[in-house]
Amino acid sequence: MIEADHPTLSVTEQCALLGLPRSSWYYQPVVPSVTTQELLDRLDEQYTRTPFYGSRRMTAWLRSEGYPVNRKRVRRLLQLLGLETIYPKPKTSTPAPGHRIYPYLLRGLPITYADQVWSSDITYIRLAQGWLYLVAILDWYSRYVVAWEVSNSLDSAFCVAALERALAQTQPGIFNTDQGSQFTSQEFTGRLRDAQVRISMDGRGRALDNVFVERLWRTVKYEEVYLKSYETVPVAIRSLGEYFRFYNEERLHQALRYRTPAAVYQERPSRAAGLA
Repeated sequence: MIEADHPTLSVTEQCALLGLPRSSWYYQPVVPSVTTQELLDRLDEQYTRTPFYGSRRMTAWLRSEGYPVNRKRVRRLLQLLGLETIYPKPKTSTPAPGHRIYPYLLRGLPITYADQVWSSDITYIRLAQGWLYLVAILDWYSRYVVAWEVSNSLDSAFCVAALERALAQTQPGIFNTDQGSQFTSQEFTGRLRDAQVRISMDGRGRALDNVFVERLWRTVKYEEVYLKSYETVPVAIRSLGEYFRFYNEERLHQALRYRTPAAVYQERPSRAAGLA
């Protein structure tokens, strides 16, 4: 957003207008070491297979694979990946200070029509050097990916951007997420409240409360990400876009009686009909 050759505003003035320190303009991201990148990729793959492994088991597994790591490093890398073990536990992660936590509204709720419930989550996407974070918004009834975005940081901006894209098409009755700071932020929850969407949030450490998005990540990883080597961010975005088009419009789902998510989503009844 900053133009070094702006005709009237200096870099310092532009940074001040954006509320950023001038040093951020000169900052050059440090490329992770080969070992760190390899550990991140291995942890991501193992978590996809065994999301119930905590930092102790992950540490033991990495050591069995020949990586001399300690638990402190593994915990730091798991936090960097945005991964959380899926067993119930208190205070597993903390939402942004002052942000409201909403109750979980989906327990025992029959899902009977499209746009009744949307949910969202974030996952790690590896590149040849470095990584991205991917957020997707999924319709529970049809498994249709309504919107998605990527970012190189875990701030809330790209989640809000995906939400804006989704709400530009239509809106759900309920929107469910975990209690991460991206989804408890005022920008995200405020946009949902403005659209009069009911907000639901998983219990702490209860990834199964958002099970359909967890299944989506497993599918995306095994059918797309692990088969590719994204050299650059544009390549990753293009390839993921092609995959999500395939996922929505061509991939047959057994749970949908071998129909595509797009076919089920597009034949949806009105929200009023679903509530009748």
